[in-house]
Amino acid sequence: MEFEKLYAPSLKDLFVKNLQGLILSGELPHGSKLPSERELCQQMQVSRAVVNAGISELARQGFLEVRPRQGAFVADYRSCGNMDTLKAIMDYNGGMLGKEEIRSILEVRQGLEYMTVSRVIDFASDDELEALGRHVDALGAFPAPSFAQASEIAFAFQHKMTLIGGNNILPLIYTSFKVPCISLWIRFCRKYGVAALHSNVERLYRFLLNRDKASAFDWIDTYLGEAIYGNQQIYEE
Repeated sequence: MEFEKLYAPSLKDLFVKNLQGLILSGELPHGSKLPSERELCQQMQVSRAVVNAGISELARQGFLEVRPRQGAFVADYRSCGNMDTLKAIMDYNGGMLGKEEIRSILEVRQGLEYMTVSRVIDFASDDELEALGRHVDALGAFPAPSFAQASEIAFAFQHKMTLIGGNNILPLIYTSFKVPCISLWIRFCRKYGVAALHSNVERLYRFLLNRDKASAFDWIDTYLGEAIYGNQQIYEE
């Protein structure tokens, strides 16, 4: 058995986590002004460099807005945030996503899969499609991969589709969604098993091999619709 390397978070990381928690819990509501950097240094017993770097990081994540000559204010992170904001929300919730975040991710994924599958069917070579099948085989291997391994394989399948589809931006978009997508696939496997995930991926793959765009779109609607509205919802653990 291998053990992960342990490390101590930096003071800047602790500062960022502390303020994230205060903002996400509502203790620091949207629009409230932070104390000056000097006051934060005194209250939190850290250096000016730690406070300055932490505020810059929180602004980058969409949690704070820094106004010249006015100070730092709590931003509306749902409007100003990015994928780092979503990761921070997941970390705050113990790696979990709320129902609305899950629904939103699945709906975005549905739209992206239409575009990805369409490009794969139109532009991927037969050799590229055959290589894509190795991910399907790995997902259906015996003994079955762990939930985390299966989720990584499912992501690799999706990411590989974006690459062979030939659009230069889609792979970057998929990569930016990797952390929440892996979390949702792990949740799906816990509820329905790796075999169910393999079945979903394998069926989509068959439509790709046959270059059957209509059936592939119908299947995307079916299995993601089941996850959003139907019998395979993943909102609750």
